[in-house]
Amino acid sequence: MTAGAETKADTVTGEGRAPSIRQLAAAVAFDVNRTVGGGHASIELLRRTFTSRGWLDADSHGLIVAVSRLTPGTNILAYCVTLGWRYHRWPGALAALVAASVPASLIVFLLTATLAQIDRYVVVRGLLAVGVLVAGVLVLASAWALIQPYLVKSARVRALLVSAVAAGLIALDATPVRVLLVAALIGFLLPTRASRR
Repeated sequence: MTAGAETKADTVTGEGRAPSIRQLAAAVAFDVNRTVGGGHASIELLRRTFTSRGWLDADSHGLIVAVSRLTPGTNILAYCVTLGWRYHRWPGALAALVAASVPASLIVFLLTATLAQIDRYVVVRGLLAVGVLVAGVLVLASAWALIQPYLVKSARVRALLVSAVAAGLIALDATPVRVLLVAALIGFLLPTRASRR
């Protein structure tokens, strides 16, 4: 190969040089599989990595995010597939999808297998029970923080009415979406009074 010849990995995109399939897969695997809590953090890490290396600009990132939001399923996988497609079509899309999903799947498999094996120990069951208790307390504390502003005297009747209707709908086996819609409608239709200070 001559010094002036360009390989497929060195093709020029609108942002600069495109990553090779190996570089693409390594960046995706590293950024996607080191985050916890959803795809938004992974997408931001990928954006930072790809822009710092000159592989992606802000406009292209925005377009890829928009495309990933339009597709059904997990947005982070759609984002990675679109990144791979942008640079290397089908091989890049497949490499990015495998790099984004296989390591995390293996981690979940190993954690599940480990939990299934150690669940029989009393100490582990106790720790799991404490974890569930802590999660329950956190949910109740969050609910209290959300409800507290509505428990002032001027909004108490409104809050009680919305709660009673929601409880009645839940008792009638209404779907959560219907309960939320009816509660929102009641809250919207009831007059609000300015609180006196």
